[in-house]
Amino acid sequence: MKVFVVDDSVVIRERLKRLVADVPDVQVIGEAGDAQIAVAAILAQKPDVVLLDIHILNGNRIDVLQRLKQERVAPAVIILTDYPFPEYRQLCLNAGADFFFVKSTEFDQLVPALQKLSQQKV
Repeated sequence: MKVFVVDDSVVIRERLKRLVADVPDVQVIGEAGDAQIAVAAILAQKPDVVLLDIHILNGNRIDVLQRLKQERVAPAVIILTDYPFPEYRQLCLNAGADFFFVKSTEFDQLVPALQKLSQQKV
């Protein structure tokens, strides 16, 4: 399963890439820290899953998610955020996010979510 990582923090992107590298049959195919670059790269590379921070450079929390979900074959989108507010969670889920995790309290749920998506792909 191909994964694309979008986060404006290089440190977080590196951590996510290391984490994903340990998941069988899952590989990171690209990364971006900017919304415009992310959308262009994701549309070109067609990952199965996008790990998306809702607050990134040159875009807002929903723009990238909505654009990706307009695709005929849209990737699964896992939102990762530092903002634990219920209204963010609901907004993202309503816009098509497959999962929504708060980095500080739910980071450990990322690997099981990736495993679930990988099993669904098979």
